[in-house]
Amino acid sequence: MAFEIPPGLMVSVSGIRGRVGVELTPEVVSRFAAAFGAYLREESGRPRPLVVIARDARTSGPMFAAAATAALQAVGCDVVDLGLVPTPTALFSIRHHGADGGIVVTASHNPVEWNALKLCSRAGMFLDAEEGPRMRAFVNDRPLPWCSWDGVGGRTCDDGAVQRHIDAILRIPYLDVPALRHRRFRVALDCIRGAGAVLLPRLLEALGCEVVGINLEPDGRFHRPPEPVAENLGELERLVRESGADLGLATDPDGDRLALVSERGRAIGEDFTLALAAKLVLRHRPGPVVTNLSTSRVVEDVAARAGVPFHRAPVGEINVARRMQAEGAVIGGEGNGGVILPDVHLTRDAAVAAALVLQLLLETGVALEGHVGQERPYVIVKEKLPRDAGPLEETYRILAEELAAPQVDRQDGLWLAWPAEGRWLHLRPSGTEPILRIIAEAPGEAEARALVDRARAALARGAGRAGPAPAEAAGAGG
Repeated sequence: MAFEIPPGLMVSVSGIRGRVGVELTPEVVSRFAAAFGAYLREESGRPRPLVVIARDARTSGPMFAAAATAALQAVGCDVVDLGLVPTPTALFSIRHHGADGGIVVTASHNPVEWNALKLCSRAGMFLDAEEGPRMRAFVNDRPLPWCSWDGVGGRTCDDGAVQRHIDAILRIPYLDVPALRHRRFRVALDCIRGAGAVLLPRLLEALGCEVVGINLEPDGRFHRPPEPVAENLGELERLVRESGADLGLATDPDGDRLALVSERGRAIGEDFTLALAAKLVLRHRPGPVVTNLSTSRVVEDVAARAGVPFHRAPVGEINVARRMQAEGAVIGGEGNGGVILPDVHLTRDAAVAAALVLQLLLETGVALEGHVGQERPYVIVKEKLPRDAGPLEETYRILAEELAAPQVDRQDGLWLAWPAEGRWLHLRPSGTEPILRIIAEAPGEAEARALVDRARAALARGAGRAGPAPAEAAGAGG
């Protein structure tokens, strides 16, 4: 009898995502993990592929990690279990162990009732659009190679993954560790009781920082909404002001995104994380920069001042990472606080981002508010709509005709830009939630909202209906 994918389970090229006990159950996790193991046996040509498994701090994590481990062993895979670690630590460890792939049990920024499997290649990157469909063929269309008693895979534990990851960050060539230790930054830290709490305090202490923290217990019981966006960081803003910290750092639940709070106790917007990290790297190693289509122009401005090529890729970490490889980028990432530094690995990494920002503050002697003030101000307005809001191709056609933008990009939905005016509009279906996203950026909020309104109107004409949630405005650049 064929396995039936539960309605509502979100299946992407790099994994599955759903609500615990609703779409995502141990049975579903076991099926996909076994299919992934079978895929790795075929891709690697090895009868006993080696697979790294890790999880974030969500309360359902141990259950799903156990289910995935058992399924992998049942199809003949040997498993290295990292336990509770940040997602970037897991990806770094795949290459360290020479593994054929990896599974990370994490729903990243989704609410606490969600969890997910993220499937990773031997390169320490998520599966891409070519690899994902080949793996999914084993879920329903290919027989699974269940093993007899003498073919079951083994399981070992690795307790050293976090320290190896920290050591690699400390070896970043333009990180002056002795000078940072001498400076002794005071850092307010909020790890949302997630996986970042097992690494970031240790890294900051290794850099000589005095850490004052909240939500540093990695028990998965989030005390704020998971996304590290400005409206969710009020407690950290207060902590910065009350403690006299030089800056505040906030992560998402799996530790791959980082948001910054200035010395004044003001969340400056996630796009500034990549912008400031790029500013530091380009001082030492000028070269191409890659971001996604939904990232603020503030990053593009940093690249332009450095005189280096700038490229945009479709939203999604693997899309940015692949483009970085193609362009030989020295840094890249996504405007949600995800920084990718090839000197360490090709994945978003909050710990890497934190180290780069601290080094920038050290080298320049300028506090975060000063760096923000050096950038052209932009405002991003974001709107979410139900995913079933209508046929998008007609909406794209209407918008492209009406707005007649000088730049049009169809890599990922529809992206229109007016570079001379500092404006752009992006309409795309989300890959992690059952919604459509409309994102616009301009020097002023009224201009950005006007672009969102045009997209909403085009959607109404293209689909025959509209019903968006209220728009959110977020500053990027002041």
